[in-house]
Amino acid sequence: MIKISTDSDNFIYDIHSLVKAFYPGDDVTVGQDVEDPDFTVFFSGNKFCFKKCDGSFDDSASVPLNADRPDVKNVLKKLIYTSLSTHLNFTLPWGDLTGIRPTKIPMKLINEGKTDEEILKYMKDTYFISDEKGLLSLDIAKREKEILNPLHPDGYSIYIGIPFCPTRCLYCSFTSNPISMFKDRVGDYLACIGKELEFTSRARAGKSVDTIYVGGGTPTTLSAAELDVLLSLIGKYYNISSLLEFTVEAGRPDSITPEKLKVLKEHGVTRISVNPQTMNQKTLDVIGRRHTVGEFLKAYNDAREAGFDNINNDIILGLPGEGEKEVSHTIDEIIKLKPDSLTVHSLAIKRGSLLNERIKSYGLDTMINSPSTMKIAEDGAKTLGLKPYYLYRQKNMAGNFENTGYAREGAYGIYNILIMEEIEPIIAMGAGSVTKIINSFEKPERCDNVKDIDLYIDSIDEMIKRKEELFMHE
Repeated sequence: MIKISTDSDNFIYDIHSLVKAFYPGDDVTVGQDVEDPDFTVFFSGNKFCFKKCDGSFDDSASVPLNADRPDVKNVLKKLIYTSLSTHLNFTLPWGDLTGIRPTKIPMKLINEGKTDEEILKYMKDTYFISDEKGLLSLDIAKREKEILNPLHPDGYSIYIGIPFCPTRCLYCSFTSNPISMFKDRVGDYLACIGKELEFTSRARAGKSVDTIYVGGGTPTTLSAAELDVLLSLIGKYYNISSLLEFTVEAGRPDSITPEKLKVLKEHGVTRISVNPQTMNQKTLDVIGRRHTVGEFLKAYNDAREAGFDNINNDIILGLPGEGEKEVSHTIDEIIKLKPDSLTVHSLAIKRGSLLNERIKSYGLDTMINSPSTMKIAEDGAKTLGLKPYYLYRQKNMAGNFENTGYAREGAYGIYNILIMEEIEPIIAMGAGSVTKIINSFEKPERCDNVKDIDLYIDSIDEMIKRKEELFMHE
């Protein structure tokens, strides 16, 4: 346990995220008047002071007069980063950057007309980002601008959440429930999705839908008949033929059948994701995936036979017991399949996940990703001819790395970029989903649907009312 005492609650999140990046295997707590702290952070005069209580260091940094909050925060983060990197004798690939959307920084600077050299210098001087990660984020920002060119000026996207799975994976913290518990309520749930679709199509009449993404959970947990109902509702209220992209997350191979793939294809779905996470059976058993490598291969080949020419595979680096040998095996097997896109996740141990509970209960080592395994995945993507097109970061991410999406030309996941860059409204439907709009001040605003499935069904009119009130702010 790493304990940090601070004299203010203004920057607790930033302090926690940065210290946690240096001590990934420890629980970190930050608060005012913490007893027996390992570190203290306090503001004195015009200085931030950061001290290790065993006397190892006592550093400070001055805050400029009349500095605004972002500048004050940057002074604090630079102080903590330089102190810890010097004391522990290592650096972090993303420096002191704790936000989840690194590409927003180069994107903003590109739009301001800055040169590549100016952008990379700014990122290094401001956040201590490594040369490698600076180049990666700049490369992706440029590619994102090209990919997003076809968006309609009045466009928006739709997210539909299906919060059911065959079983819950140990690392998952998303809104997900075993389908067996809600078999009798699926029909009611889909009817509520229909109400949200009808309202949104009416409330946003005259505007263009750019992308539709059906996620979860695992949408293909639904039966073929239930998928037909859902996709028919979408087709009833929206012109599918005008979409730039229509994705269904068919993530769990044990939920995919030829019958379901046929339904998806018949309803105009253009992109699906079939996710192995790893090609090592032992690891699949540990993380509770409840499917075999063979079942994944069958699901993938069935999708190809069904005519899908835009298939994504997700893999996770930093899984328990996996090092270079295991990751190399996964990448070698993925290369044989030649997917159209590959999303490489660095394991993020979420507070609400069962994996986090298992680590605590059984004293398992926290999984740490490494530059070598990241390089294996990157080289595999290059072998496949895939280019990086989006990235994001999460709290408690193994090795302080990132999630990166790679894809071939024409197979880039447009919705994945939109959810990160927040440049057009995303109207979300279903339990636990979050709607975001861009208000008249060009700032994102959001409203959340309740996570509980029964409560969502029983209060669907309230969920719609929330959207109606939110739309008034555009």
